[in-house]
Amino acid sequence: MYARRRHVYFAMMGTCLGLFVLAWGVVRLWSIPVAVGMCFVAMVIPPLAAVVANRRGPDDRWWDDPSGDPKSDEWWDELDGKKRRQ
Repeated sequence: MYARRRHVYFAMMGTCLGLFVLAWGVVRLWSIPVAVGMCFVAMVIPPLAAVVANRRGPDDRWWDDPSGDPKSDEWWDELDGKKRRQ
């Protein structure tokens, strides 16, 4: 799941950079309003890419879910203050 999210993130950021480069390198020669519109679209992409890259998938472990490893879970519980140190 992580690899797919990472690929989608890089595709979105590549699209963002491509829009900026095309807008001011090519499109502005024909239409400045269209180039500005492309930049506004490109401006919206990075926050959406961050949301896509950081969302939790159905198989991802959340920070407070038990991992199934008793020693690791005990260590995390101790760090979180859920169990007292003996």
